Amino acid sequence: MFDVRILNKIKRKTIVTGHYGSGKTEFTVSMALQAAQENRPPVFNDTGSITQENRPPVSSLAIIDLDVINPYFRSREQRELLKEAGIEVYGSAFDTEVTAELPALGAKLRAPLENQSCRVFIDTGGNDTGAIVLNQFRKYFNDDDTTVLAVINANRPDTSTIESAIEHIESIEFITGLNVSAIVNNTHMLRETTPDDIKTGHMFCEEICRTTGKSLLCDCYPEGIINPDDLPGLSENLMPIGLYMRPTWLDK
Repeated sequence: MFDVRILNKIKRKTIVTGHYGSGKTEFTVSMALQAAQENRPPVFNDTGSITQENRPPVSSLAIIDLDVINPYFRSREQRELLKEAGIEVYGSAFDTEVTAELPALGAKLRAPLENQSCRVFIDTGGNDTGAIVLNQFRKYFNDDDTTVLAVINANRPDTSTIESAIEHIESIEFITGLNVSAIVNNTHMLRETTPDDIKTGHMFCEEICRTTGKSLLCDCYPEGIINPDDLPGLSENLMPIGLYMRPTWLDK
C-alpha cells in the first residue's frame, strides 16, 4: 500500500539522511522504485484494459549514492535492479566491487542535479561525518527544489530517545548547512518488526516533530512482513519498504 501523495510532498531533489541502522538506503531504493511505478503512463492492451508491463517512464529518475565514508549497505549495489526500473545510479567512480570502498565520486553525478526534468534521490552517509560529503555539491541544493529527510529508527541505540534523535538531526543540519524539513518513521527490527514497533515509532517521530517544528512525511513498514491493515490510523502516509539491501544470510 503506497500513498502517492507522499511523492507530492517532496521536491525534485530529495536528500535522505539517517543514522546507521535507520534503513535510509532501503528507504531511498524503495522510494525511487515507487516513483518509477508512479511515473509510468497507462498502456492499454487489445481489450482496452490497462496493462502494467513494459511501460516506459515519462520522466527520468536517478539515485546518487554519496554513502562513501564507512559504507555498509550501498544503493549502488542494486544498480541492475534500479536500471531495469528506469532509474540511473550515480556515485562511486568505480563500478567493480573490489574498489567499492574507495571514497571516490564520479564526475557524472552532477548530471541529474542539473537536469530539471530528473527526480533524484540522494543517499548520504550515516551520520554528520558521512553527510559532510554533501558540502561538495552545496550549490545544487536550495529550498526551492530540495527536500532533506531524516530517517529515524527509534529502536537504534543512537536515536532511541527524543533528545538523541534531535541531536542527530541537528548535527546533520550543522555540518551541511541544510535544513531537515521532514521526518521519516522507519522504526523496525528487520524481519522481526511488529505493528507495535511502527506505531511506537510513529508516536516517537510525532514528538520529534512537535519539538522541532518539522513535519512527518511517512511511516514505513517492511513489505511482506507487516500487513498494512494492521496499522489503522496510519493509512494516509504509509510507505512500503523492501529488503533490497540486506543479504538473506544475515538472517540465518
